[in-house]
Amino acid sequence: MLKASSIKKSYGDLLILKDIDLEVKKGEVISITGPSGAGKSTLLHIIGTLDKPDSGNVTINGMDISRLGEKKLSAFRNRFIGFVFQFHHLLPEFTALENICMPAFIAGKTLPAAEKEARRLLDMLGLGGRSGHKPSELSGGEQQRVAVARALINNPALVLTDEPSGNLDSKNSGELHQLFFDLRDELGQTFVIVTHHAELAAMADRRLQMQDGKIVSGSDQ
Repeated sequence: MLKASSIKKSYGDLLILKDIDLEVKKGEVISITGPSGAGKSTLLHIIGTLDKPDSGNVTINGMDISRLGEKKLSAFRNRFIGFVFQFHHLLPEFTALENICMPAFIAGKTLPAAEKEARRLLDMLGLGGRSGHKPSELSGGEQQRVAVARALINNPALVLTDEPSGNLDSKNSGELHQLFFDLRDELGQTFVIVTHHAELAAMADRRLQMQDGKIVSGSDQ
């Protein structure tokens, strides 16, 4: 599903990623842990095509993304990759339903088709009665579930999450963590989760640890 080979990345004289190799199987949930500055988010951004490595290549679903121009890369990202960040990045002037539909509109789906899928996801995530609410009218846990639904609206093969429960209390964190695994079991998605949360990291099928720009250990659960 995902293969990163010999990934190097630096910013100025600072070397962030040092020859990273990573393979993830379809339907696998892996966690990436490590201290701040280890390169976790940079690696996630490169895997997610939001940034480019200085050298090395990334293949997703058999597609070498380094071969894609910006327009095709943007379309590929919209179709095959979903993102969930620590901060929800929901648009405050739009409702939950409208926020979720945005990536579907970008992909060229019709309004009825996008809304039908968005409502299905809202029901699945226990938010069926909150579709008309704006982010300011939702709790932190509800906002993050809306962000998850938005990430899933185009049925991406790969879902990348960066500190997804960083701003949630323990109850909402636990529910969100379990949700990822429920979604994997129900929809077959592949998850790569960057987290400092020990409980979430331990739940993964495989836990990788980064330090100083390298993957220094990995374990199957």
